[in-house]
This record gives sequence, structure tokens and C-alpha cells, in this order.
Amino acid sequence: MMKLPDAVRNAWHLVALSRGLREGQVRGLKVAGMPIVLFRAEGKAGALVDRCPHRNFPLSEGRVHEGGIECPYHGWRFDAAGECLAVPGCTLGGAKTEPLRAEALRVAEKHGGIFVTLSDDAPAEPPLPPTLGDRAHDHFWWQQGTWRGRAFDAIENVMDPFHTNHLHHGFIRRRDKRLPVSLLVESSGNDIAMVIEQQQPDLGLMSRFLERDRSRSVSQYYPPTVVQARWEGPEKLTLCVTAFFTPSTDDSFMPFACFTTPRGLAPGWLKQAAIRLFLAPVVAQDRRALASQSEVMTTFGFPRFTAGPGDILGSRLSRLWQGETIAAGQDAPVDAML
Repeated sequence: MMKLPDAVRNAWHLVALSRGLREGQVRGLKVAGMPIVLFRAEGKAGALVDRCPHRNFPLSEGRVHEGGIECPYHGWRFDAAGECLAVPGCTLGGAKTEPLRAEALRVAEKHGGIFVTLSDDAPAEPPLPPTLGDRAHDHFWWQQGTWRGRAFDAIENVMDPFHTNHLHHGFIRRRDKRLPVSLLVESSGNDIAMVIEQQQPDLGLMSRFLERDRSRSVSQYYPPTVVQARWEGPEKLTLCVTAFFTPSTDDSFMPFACFTTPRGLAPGWLKQAAIRLFLAPVVAQDRRALASQSEVMTTFGFPRFTAGPGDILGSRLSRLWQGETIAAGQDAPVDAML
């Protein structure tokens, strides 16, 4: 399987939702192949490499105690900065504690999400797309556990409109009743967007019930692991989904999605229930497809893709994933049936 590039390993990654890490809670997980322990002590989220420096015991099996995470082997305790707070049975006063430190990771908590980076070279804060957290809109998060498959293939799946007629027949689009659309690819050099212009909304259940006035959608990839999809009517945004694909290992990932809708007459809880109802089968279909794709690639030992006429993004997604820049500009519109 393809190894994760440095551009992915060194980025900021969404690892948990704030509501999913309560005071005193400890969670062990992997980010880009690195085992980490996530915990909340005295209201603050902390992340350490999941290895006690004393005898290499997993800190994720420990507990939060007196402001830090305590290793269950000998009771060494560390705060969110990795500082050794206590060695039971011994006195730390006056001792040099620097060699006793656990390896701490930078953490940022924003808009209901907890972000971690494995690299000192990452920006001071996680770069996030627009609309996320905008107070003029309603927002809700949806976490889907850990999926089998490559994070890159999940990103490509979201950016590809042509699979929706078949894989999501009846929910998003229909394979037997396609509509004429115009596809336009735009790039700033550091990201890429697929713009779909159409005269009427799609014929699937979700479009018919949730976004009847849509005439335009934009799926924009913010490398390395974020895609924001926006559905727009003639006058305003109808729905925005900001999806994070956090790689756990080379062939597994954790998907998170924040759904954003304009505030209006319908309460937020009702819109959330409706979106979950219609999207649950779509999410399940994507999950099965990515797992099946991963199984085939594992069986044959490598991915082998053939580009078709609908693959108008070409190699640009892969190049951005690898940390490259691409040519800025706008492609000529492509007429298609979706």
C-alpha cells in the first residue's frame, strides 16, 4: 500500500470532537501511524506520544490524576506539556526533570474539534476552511469511527461526482435519469475545486427534500485532508459539509464531518435529524465501497487506476496530497450528464 507522504504526516489533524473527550477521560488512537494518547485534565485537552519514557508502557492504559495522566506501571505522571509531575516514592524537588519528560504534541481546540500535529514545522494553528464555526449558521458534527481504506481514496471519492449516480442511486442522483450539468475546475495553486452548475437540483431523495432550490455546488479540496462541499441556491447557501479525513495508518482513517446550514424557521435539531436520516445510507455505501477498494488493492499489492473521460481532475489531487503545488487557473467548462 502507498505510504503516507510527509506533507500528510506533518499537517494538523482532527482527532476527536470536544464533546467526546470529557474531563478525566483518556483515549488511545493512531494518527498517521503514530500511537498517541489524548486526555483532558483541568479542562484542557492534552496529547502525548503513547509511550511512557520510563519503561515504554502505553500511557493510554493509565488514568487522569491530579492534573496529569498517570502511567499504570510505576505511577509516573505527566501534564499536557509532557512535564513529569511525579515519580511515586521519590522526591523530584531540585532534581532535573527534563530527561523524564514524555513526548508532547501540540493541540488546538477549535469549533468543537480537537486537532493535533506530529510536527514542529506545522503552522501555529490548524488552517481551516471558511464557514466552519460561522455564528450566522447552525452547525453539527458527525463522527464515523475508523474506516478501512486510504484517506486519499476517501478524498478522491468525495471530489468525484460521477460515482454518485451508481453507488448512491436514488439517494443523491439516479443512474437511470441523468441531468445535464457543466463542470468547471478551479485552482489557486494550493487547492482545487470542482464546480457543478445545473438548471435543476438532483433527482435523489436527499436533494428533493433538503435542497430544492440548489443550482450550484462546489467541492473544494484543502490539502492534505480536508474537503468542503457547498450547495448553493440562487440567493444563498443551502448546505455546507466540511469533511476531515484523518489518517490512522497507511490504510485506515477517521472521518469527521461538520454540517452547516443557514439559520431559519426550522430548528437546528430538526435539520440535524433530517440530514442524518437521509445521509446514513449514503455514508454506509461509501464505507463499504472504500473497504472493498482497499481489499482489492491489498490483494494485488498496489493500486492500479485507469483514468477515464470523467476523471477531469487528473493527477492534481494526488500531487496536492503529496505536498506539491499545481498550476493556478480555471479549466474550460466540461459538459456532462449526472
